Amino acid sequence: MNLNQLFNLQFMMFAEMAVGYLICALHILKPKDRSVFSKAVINVFLPANIVHSFDMEMSSEIANNFVQILCVSIGIQILCAFLAAVLFRKTEENKRKSLQFATVCSNAGFLGNAVAEGVYGQLGMLYGQIYLIPLRIVMWSAGISYFEGGADAKQVFKKIITHPCIIAVIIGLIRMIAGITFPAAVDTTLNSLGRCSTPLIMLFLGMILAEYGFKSMISKLNLQYCVLRLLIIPLIVLGGCMLFHIDPMITGLSVLLAAMPAGSTTAVLAEQYQADVKFAADIVVLSTILSIGLLPVWALFLSRL
Repeated sequence: MNLNQLFNLQFMMFAEMAVGYLICALHILKPKDRSVFSKAVINVFLPANIVHSFDMEMSSEIANNFVQILCVSIGIQILCAFLAAVLFRKTEENKRKSLQFATVCSNAGFLGNAVAEGVYGQLGMLYGQIYLIPLRIVMWSAGISYFEGGADAKQVFKKIITHPCIIAVIIGLIRMIAGITFPAAVDTTLNSLGRCSTPLIMLFLGMILAEYGFKSMISKLNLQYCVLRLLIIPLIVLGGCMLFHIDPMITGLSVLLAAMPAGSTTAVLAEQYQADVKFAADIVVLSTILSIGLLPVWALFLSRL
């Protein structure tokens, strides 16, 4: 685990989030312009990064780690779904929807990619994509059902199989297993596009902060959610990985990805389904700010195990 790299990454994330805040505060862009950033990341820059991350030779060790991290990720999603169902039953409906979605759908697919690559390099990015497969399936099935009360199986399957990041994972796996080598110019282009992901993600989060501000962000309910998302869930994941003697790198990566904040999609869906948008934005931004401070602590703790 590259701790120096993580600290540098933390500083960069804070700085880029601040830039996102400033470009809105100075009226260079409007906060709602952030939708362009998120669409570009999900549909272009992140898929390019994913395909590039699979540029390595398949080995028995990598295959074994694929199985391990996939099993860990499935276990995490089952755990999060259980916690979401049990812990927020008495919360008012408009807030409960966002809390349940944000519990099962963290920002591992957005912010997590930057952390995985920053701490563990290309191999971290590679394993991170396998970790994200169960999360993305849950996001478009159980996750959506929290807001709309049910989910059509055909539409869920279509959303999963046509998601740009899932398509990129499939292409990347085929590339690695078949030993396909892209021309140098193509690989360079994919790498260049992929490096745009992290700064755009942080600008996006800064623009959310510029729109909703800090007022009413810190409340008992919001802090309780952050403790669950950033401390309790990763602690349970760490305990489970140690119990089953999971590979140290897979353990560290799984814990860091489990310690990700609420997914930024939470606020988007809250607006779409007429839930409490301000509350959804509050838990996204607050958990994101706290996670950036807590991630180095988690990394130091994991490095000493």
